[in-house]
Amino acid sequence: MSTDRSRAAARTNAPPRDVPATGLAAPLNPRRIAVLLALAVIGACAGIAGTLVQAAWFPGGLLLALLAAGGLFYGGRVLTGTQPGAVAPAAGWLISVIFLLGGRPEGDYVFGNELGLILFMLGGMAIAVICATMARVPRPGADSGPSGK
Repeated sequence: MSTDRSRAAARTNAPPRDVPATGLAAPLNPRRIAVLLALAVIGACAGIAGTLVQAAWFPGGLLLALLAAGGLFYGGRVLTGTQPGAVAPAAGWLISVIFLLGGRPEGDYVFGNELGLILFMLGGMAIAVICATMARVPRPGADSGPSGK
């Protein structure tokens, strides 16, 4: 019985820990919101440019457009260090690509052929999922010890 009291006393006498909230529990930060909105706009521009490039130069343009999208998604992830950093440009990219799928009243649309459309959409979404669900990005300088010793 006395050991139970000593354990309870040890717990109540512990100093309070100040653990900062992370993720969705973190307080809103106007700077982070502005960065995510800027990434979404850049993602929309990359989606428009990628749509035009992949339709113009089919095999090479498709690879170039997917590499650019992947670089943007991964760059957003590294810049912010969080998953929303990859999701924001991917959302802008996807919205702009879906908007361009609608076509015009004359019957024209931006995509050159169906194969390019399928590969561009599925490839871009797969790259976005990979970048958003990857493990934490290592921070430079996290290992403060000397290298090679």
